[in-house]
Amino acid sequence: MVSPTFIFYSTLTLFLFLNVSTSTKTILVDKSGKGQFTTVQKAIDSIPSNNKEWTIILLNAGVYKERVTILKDKQYIILKGQSRLSTVIEWDDSGNSLESSTFKLYASNFMARNITFKNTYDLVLVNDVVKKITWAPAALLYADKASFYECGFIGIQDTLTDLVGRHFFDGCYVEGAIDFIWGYGQSLYQNSEIHVNGKSIGNWNAYITAQGRESDTQTNGFVFKYCKVTGTGTAYLGRAYRNHSAVVYFRSTFDNIIAPAGWDIWRQAGKEKYITYAEVECKGPGADMSKRVKWEKTLTAEQQKKFVDQKLFLNQDGWIEEQRLHL
Repeated sequence: MVSPTFIFYSTLTLFLFLNVSTSTKTILVDKSGKGQFTTVQKAIDSIPSNNKEWTIILLNAGVYKERVTILKDKQYIILKGQSRLSTVIEWDDSGNSLESSTFKLYASNFMARNITFKNTYDLVLVNDVVKKITWAPAALLYADKASFYECGFIGIQDTLTDLVGRHFFDGCYVEGAIDFIWGYGQSLYQNSEIHVNGKSIGNWNAYITAQGRESDTQTNGFVFKYCKVTGTGTAYLGRAYRNHSAVVYFRSTFDNIIAPAGWDIWRQAGKEKYITYAEVECKGPGADMSKRVKWEKTLTAEQQKKFVDQKLFLNQDGWIEEQRLHL
């Protein structure tokens, strides 16, 4: 994994709502040639730079084998498929997480619905003794105000590189094994399934999150609200990628795959008091907290609210509701 090369701004960007058209246009993508474009990237490239109009790129069902990049000047794009099982964007690459991802988002104000983003590189390595499982993200998020509805993210290591910005996931499916949700993002995962593919890594332990908050003045972190953690093998809920790492599971259900300790301090030994890892009212066979690490936090009601209240945590300016008007 790699760190971002700059400190992402944390101030509100209300000006992004100004001078934006309320209309929405649609571009159809179909692999067989029945749409305006046969590839997702060509449809994105057709949208003018500094776009101010919400644009739906509608994908007919199919597996689109391509790398897709949305550059910083291509805002207000909606990628919409038919369902996450029938509409898939996939690629096969590994290496630097900033370069090898199947889907790379650099533009703020983005939505996706009913699409799966998949990196197949690691998925074929179980039977390949020459290659090693390595960084192979399905999606890289390097932008503010991105939301995903009923989407899938499939890989093994660094599946969802949730790197920078505020992100909202609702009804999504995320699959992986090693740090498969990682980064410095400020993100809420709601009503989603987090699936541990423990079979893919043999006897190794799996790690769901590796969150990178770096100081007590930052507000970023990962929150899992009303989620299901499923899968195989033995998994830690998270390991501390940076010295103020923050991850909260709220009223979520765990299969019997969670390591008794729950959390791993990783490279931050001695910084336990700064780490915010918490489970709040979780249930299921993996939710037994009797053997959890002693440094896991017990949050007060006020502290809980700062994480699990959508408006307080990442939606102070109402961007999620504003986006939904265009879905």
